[in-house]
Amino acid sequence: MSKIPIFFYIFSHPNIFSMKRTYYNSSLFLVLLLFSCSETDLIEIPLANHIQFFGFTLVDTAWDDPTDNEIKTNYIDEVSPFSNVADILVVNPTDNIINRMQAINNLQMKSILHLSELFFVQVGNGGTSGAIYDLRADYKDRWNTFRNTNHLQTNKNLIKALYIGEEPTWNSISYTKLKMATDYVKSTISSIPILIIEAYPAIGNLQIPDSVDWIGFNHYAIKDPKNDTTYKNEFNLLKSKLNGQQRLVLIMDTHYISTLHGDIGNITLNGMKEVAKSYFDLANAEPKVIGILGYFWPSGFDNSTSVGARNMPQTVKNEYIVLGKMITGKN
Repeated sequence: MSKIPIFFYIFSHPNIFSMKRTYYNSSLFLVLLLFSCSETDLIEIPLANHIQFFGFTLVDTAWDDPTDNEIKTNYIDEVSPFSNVADILVVNPTDNIINRMQAINNLQMKSILHLSELFFVQVGNGGTSGAIYDLRADYKDRWNTFRNTNHLQTNKNLIKALYIGEEPTWNSISYTKLKMATDYVKSTISSIPILIIEAYPAIGNLQIPDSVDWIGFNHYAIKDPKNDTTYKNEFNLLKSKLNGQQRLVLIMDTHYISTLHGDIGNITLNGMKEVAKSYFDLANAEPKVIGILGYFWPSGFDNSTSVGARNMPQTVKNEYIVLGKMITGKN
């Protein structure tokens, strides 16, 4: 039997994290020793071994955080100490991302590739989301150009997943068209998992092709997703649609918009720490969850006032760091 980490000792002090690991021939418990200036608390948390990856979105997607004083669109150096995946945006078939994937790999992470632009295009307004998308007529040529440009068969060890479905049902992409895209990709490179993410209002109508490996959904400004009735119902509905081999990716809410999270969700900025804990508890309790992706890292996306994980209060960021190191095993 291979050795699996049992105990992670995380000594927590503002801005200081260290981790030690011991091993045993079974997966039992995670122990956090949290030290404050005046007291020590011992917390014992069961640590499941089905969660394989942890990371954030908008890490290498050409988004410049408008709240800082520099031009920066690649944040792999910031997330790598506590992540083992990072996303890359692909727009054109001729985009050569080999060096970017290698840079991520050099930091002990794998790449999740945003590929929807290669396959789908907006053809009109309307539908449930306000935008109607359809499969491009030349999607096979576009995929093959990208695949050959980046030598994906040779570089498949750099890639964690191919993200093809950008809220497909919500954006009026039919099951037939989604299946055509994912089936074709799977026929050309079967060893890389295919990921789709759906919007929560469309879960009921979602049909999942068998060629899709991992599925997630997004619903934000939920204070306690593990125990929230609406969120649990959505989660269980999505789970009911999986075949025996498919797995869930949990999309963790790691951004804050005051008019959404505050006014509607009744969540404070500091309260995002408890939100993260709840997402982890849900993921840890559900064996079908294979990974956690935080949406999102830099600020200013979706709303000019949004606060990303990068700019959360330090107590919230510390929670992300603890959870990330716990899952990835990084020191």
